[in-house]
Parts: sequence; structure tokens; C-alpha cells
Amino acid sequence: MFGRKLLTIPDPSEALPGRAESMPVPDAHYVIGRPLIPPFPDGVETLVVGMGCFWGAERKFWEVPGIWTTSVGYVGGHTPNPTYEEVCTGLTGHNEVVLVAWESNETSLAEILRVFWENHDPTQGMRQGNDLGTQYRSGIYVIASQRAAAEATRDAYAARLAEAGWGEVTTEVVDRPEFFYAEEHHQQYLAKNPMGYCGIGGTGVSCPIGVLS
Repeated sequence: MFGRKLLTIPDPSEALPGRAESMPVPDAHYVIGRPLIPPFPDGVETLVVGMGCFWGAERKFWEVPGIWTTSVGYVGGHTPNPTYEEVCTGLTGHNEVVLVAWESNETSLAEILRVFWENHDPTQGMRQGNDLGTQYRSGIYVIASQRAAAEATRDAYAARLAEAGWGEVTTEVVDRPEFFYAEEHHQQYLAKNPMGYCGIGGTGVSCPIGVLS
């Protein structure tokens, strides 16, 4: 069962049952040293994004100046508190995502969105490169105040990609669902395993974040 790769989100009646217990989370970020779980200090904003395998995506964000903390987890499915192995079956409906927290006086939502768009291919549907399955879809999971910015950059970047001959953007922009933390060994995985798989690439097309100004 764990080898299945589904390309459509399962119906809730088909989803794995999951569990009531949440995953244990480390007390501190392996690289940054700050907590992974809110509440965060005043002035720290958050965004949840999916851009393929969450190992490389998380590293890309913790390297951005002004980042307060990052963590990896799962959103957008039906199974409560899923395991990584369950998500990989395609029978939970979840996406692999990164929770990005940044200091608003050090960086901005526009910069976080630029990093998102420029470091994966948002035209591939339920895949990213050689990774195939619903958990690798491109997505931005927003609170109400972030939706306009996310949609504006999506539309502007889609136009830029079309000019460069790329396909249609398939990124989902949806209200932020419940975030389930991934298992401890997945948090900051590439800092703990420097030779591990990354999978993060990009289109080579810059995102016109000036649409937010």
C-alpha cells in the first residue's frame, strides 16, 4: 500500500484514519535554535507553502535573512496527524509543506513569495521533478490578509512563465488548513543529513514581486 502514488486527492471516505496523537516536535530548530511551535513573538509572521519535497524547501527558507524559524509538516488532506509513510501512499490527501516564520522588520511577505516562486516549478501539477504524487503539489496556504498578495504574485509569475514558454501554473492558493507537524527526524533534515536528497530547483524565471508594491 505504501508504494502507491495517487495523482488525485482521495475522497474523505477513502482516506486513511490517522490518529488523535500529534507528532512529537523538537524543542528548538536544529539550525536556528528557536522554537518550532507557536506562539511566536510579536512581529513574527507566518506562511505555509508546498513546493515539492519539504527537506530542500525548508533549507531554502531557513537560509533567507530575517527568518525566525521553519518547520515541516502536512496540510490539505483528510487524515489527522498522518505519518510520512501514510502521506507517501497518496491516501491522506496531504501536501508536504514548510511553515515559514519571519521577522516583519527584517524581511517581508513579498520576499517570502519570491523565494517560493523562484525555487520550484509551479507548472507540474501533482509532481515536482522526479517526485510524483499529491504530496508534491505546489501550494500557498494563506490567512485572509495574505490572499491578495499570493494571488497577485501567482498571476504575475504565470504571465512571466508564459512569456518564457513554460506551461500553466497549477499552484493552489487556499485558506490555511490545519498544519500537522512532521516527525522529528524530518525537521531540518538536510542540516542533520547534509548529503541527503534535496529536489529543489526552479524555472530560472524571476518573480516580479514589484506587483505587491
